[in-house]
Amino acid sequence: MFLGQFEHTIDDKGRLIIPARYRELLASGAYITRGFDRNLIVLTGPHFQRIYQNVNGMSMTDSAARDLRRLIFSNAVAVEFDKAGRILIPQFLRDSADLSSATLLVGVGEYFEVWSAENWKKQASLLQDDETNSQRFSALDL
Repeated sequence: MFLGQFEHTIDDKGRLIIPARYRELLASGAYITRGFDRNLIVLTGPHFQRIYQNVNGMSMTDSAARDLRRLIFSNAVAVEFDKAGRILIPQFLRDSADLSSATLLVGVGEYFEVWSAENWKKQASLLQDDETNSQRFSALDL
């Protein structure tokens, strides 16, 4: 399970160090694609395959399904690690998530997200609203 937050920087070539505990979980392969909140998501190979199966099962005649296919798959790239434990994030993905240097990797269970420091600051602020959090947690029936 991907948990926690890690601060890293992307170098001039677009390489990002992935924490060792995340790399261990990605041993079966990984994919990176656009997220839904001006971020990127990194998925294990099996999780990406499940998403593929789900989306592939949707009707091609449904315009929302076609848009979802385009959003996920046209922006997806298989991830490979170099000897230093870094991945290369293509420029088009860095641009889509406003990534330049300061970056946060945020574990969210089955996958992790890659955020620019500025975009994460905005998102983290939204997650601090007590009233909204009460509503979110009430759905869990804890």
